Amino acid sequence: MKKLPVIVGFGGINPAGRSSFHHGYRRMVHDVLPQTETQPMFQGLSTLMGLEQADDKEFMLEHTLIRKIEKQTFDLDNISTNCKSTLNLGETPISFTLSKRQLPNQIPENWTIVEDGNQLKVTVTGSLDVLFEDTTEAKVSSAGQLPTGFNAGAHYNSRNHPKGIQLSVFGASDAIQSIGIEWNTLMSHIQPDEISVYAGSAVGQLDDFGGRGMLQSWHKGGRISSKQLPLMLTQMPADFINGYIINSVGTTGTNMGACATFHYNLRQGMHDIQSGRSRIVIVGSAEAGVEPEIMEGFRAMGALSEDSQIAKLDNSETADLRRSCRPFSDNAGFTIGESSQFFVLMDDELALKLGATIYGSVPDVFINADANKKSISSPGIGNYITVAKSMALAQQLLGKDGAKQSYVHAHGTGTPQNRVSESHILNEVAKTFNIEHWPVTAIKSYIGHSLGPSGGDQLTCALGVWQYGYIPSIQSIDHLASDVYTSNLEFTLSHKFVGEKGSEIKASLLNAKGFGGNNATALILSPAVTMKMLQNKYGESAIAAYHNQNSAVRMAADSYDKRVIEGNIHLVYDFGTSVMDENDLKITQQGIKLSAFSNELKYSVENPYPEYLEK
Repeated sequence: MKKLPVIVGFGGINPAGRSSFHHGYRRMVHDVLPQTETQPMFQGLSTLMGLEQADDKEFMLEHTLIRKIEKQTFDLDNISTNCKSTLNLGETPISFTLSKRQLPNQIPENWTIVEDGNQLKVTVTGSLDVLFEDTTEAKVSSAGQLPTGFNAGAHYNSRNHPKGIQLSVFGASDAIQSIGIEWNTLMSHIQPDEISVYAGSAVGQLDDFGGRGMLQSWHKGGRISSKQLPLMLTQMPADFINGYIINSVGTTGTNMGACATFHYNLRQGMHDIQSGRSRIVIVGSAEAGVEPEIMEGFRAMGALSEDSQIAKLDNSETADLRRSCRPFSDNAGFTIGESSQFFVLMDDELALKLGATIYGSVPDVFINADANKKSISSPGIGNYITVAKSMALAQQLLGKDGAKQSYVHAHGTGTPQNRVSESHILNEVAKTFNIEHWPVTAIKSYIGHSLGPSGGDQLTCALGVWQYGYIPSIQSIDHLASDVYTSNLEFTLSHKFVGEKGSEIKASLLNAKGFGGNNATALILSPAVTMKMLQNKYGESAIAAYHNQNSAVRMAADSYDKRVIEGNIHLVYDFGTSVMDENDLKITQQGIKLSAFSNELKYSVENPYPEYLEK
């Protein structure tokens, strides 16, 4: 019997704020929540942003979500570049002096060099190729930026770490501490290798401490450091979690799928739990894509909404940068964002045993390619398959009427092509499963497109719906485009109340349409449905015992949340504290004993291929 992967902890940060305990979700729907629920969110935001006045709500609202790129990110009007030129000297040579260390390795044939004291006098005839330092202005001025003033690297020893790695440390640490159970306690209940970590990014770490610094170093006359290449690799978030946060010898890696990368990792972790290979899984993604070169790359593809295009949508001379991402309305392109989202999954048996808070469950994640297509960037048939499979499974688990009590987190990028293709996919599936008004939201309208972690942004929001009862509106639009399919869909143009703790919603579909045909749809079951399923499996007495134990876990988790709100942010980051070598393990024919773990790593005693042996 398969084990059900349940969500027991989550954390991170995106342009709406901290993910754990639904802080970021509350920022998105703050206007319909009572003050008792929004006040802790605002207090937590002020801490993250380093504000002296915790009651300046207007400042916090203006300096979160999608907005004009701030100078702390980069200077829109003065992006550093170089202008390549050739100086045609004619018959008049030019001379200049250099120190010996400034001399190029390969001396051009038209250079004459004479020593002049401690300097070298260089005379050039004919022509000279030069690079003039220059600047350029950005054509795209908006992005989903993290809250103004937040700096993940300030909370641990982050020297020379790219921003994407800093966000990974913050997100994973936040998720682990949100569980309310000490990590060593969790490890005492499992074998050392019964844990998996699947985490990564879609484009890698491309700031000066990673890929950009490495690739530009020689061209700027500098040198490449020993850290730039390894720290730029896409799987590095997982490596940092294993090596410096949880001290893991379990399964690890990342499964890249462009904008569906989080879904791919979630699927990997889900399969490990279902198969019994792992009992605890950390899945996630972190991306820091608000960088000039990355944005220019997407702009050159025609994917980003430029300021001039946004202004034209409103028949205005100025762009409404807060509304640059307009899913399913008249739009011009997506808006890039940055985010870090991490989740802790357990098998259902272990979660009940430990009294871990169960926020929902992940019965399956479907991934399908597009088959033959005209263009690698164009949408294809794969996403029809993933959405339909998800709804078919929802119907099997919940019944025909129960499956209709679901809603969709659309990929909703805000591009003209997406609004047509995705709305048609969702509309056709709704028709097929006899859903008359299927609610659809698109939270990229708030936080932008964070690339790899975008599915994690969706999941944190879905968990918030089951706590506070509101499906967020598509807040940046006031109408649907004429080419959007709507017959069986209900696009949320205002916050949609779906009962206390989202009681009217039994499942959520998280949809992702990644570049190149990386389609994925995750089916997420509500905590109420999940607990009912567990009661059916384990019985009422087991669930009663679980609730009794869970009360202490919730208190510990709430205590962590309160400490962070008040400014006591302590990231888990252990560098070199529990290093093991060949002297710290003992290998036997039954297993391996490791000095840093109380439990032994035991080999499997079952032959997985008995039918292939001689009778």
